[in-house]
Amino acid sequence: MTRYWVILLSLLFLPGCTSMNKQPPLRTVDYVDMDRYLGRWYVIANIPYFLENGKVASYDTYSKRADGKLVNDFTFRKDGFDAPEQTWNGVAWVVNTKTNAEWKVRFVWPFTATYLVLELDPDYRWAVVGTPGRGLLWILARDRQLSDDTYASILERIRGQGYDPAKIAKVPQPAS
Repeated sequence: MTRYWVILLSLLFLPGCTSMNKQPPLRTVDYVDMDRYLGRWYVIANIPYFLENGKVASYDTYSKRADGKLVNDFTFRKDGFDAPEQTWNGVAWVVNTKTNAEWKVRFVWPFTATYLVLELDPDYRWAVVGTPGRGLLWILARDRQLSDDTYASILERIRGQGYDPAKIAKVPQPAS
C-alpha cells in the first residue's frame, strides 16, 4: 500500500518536471501581505490533474500556526454539489520572505510542491498560483464567482507567462 501512495504522489509532481522547458522563470508578484492573504479562497479554475479531477465546490483556507507556518486546508465535494464535504489538511511555509510569493506546500510527508503567487489583485479579491514548470495553476477568488472580464484578463496575462489558457478548466462552484 505504501508503494502505491509513493507512486501516486510522485505522479503529482511530474507535470512540473520539464527538463526541456526553455521558458524563462515565472514572474511572481512583488509582495504578498500574508495577513491579508489568510482566509478562504475558492478555486475558480485550474489546470486539471488527477488529484483534483471530479472535485467541485473546492476552496483553500489558510490560517497561521503558532510556529509561523500556515495551515492549508483544501475542502471539496467529489462529483457533485450534493456529495459530502471532504477536507485534506496540509501545511505551507514561505521560502522567499522578501516577497512572500514563493511557498512550499505539503499535504503528505515527505512530498512538497513549490507554489508561486503569480498574480494578486490589489484588494486581495483574486489570486493566481502556479508551479515553476507551468504544469499546475490555480485561479482563486474570495467569492465563488469571478467576473468574465476579470477571468479573461487573467487568462491573457498568464499566457504571457508561458501558460496555455486552453489547458485551464473552470471548477464548478455553487451559485451561492
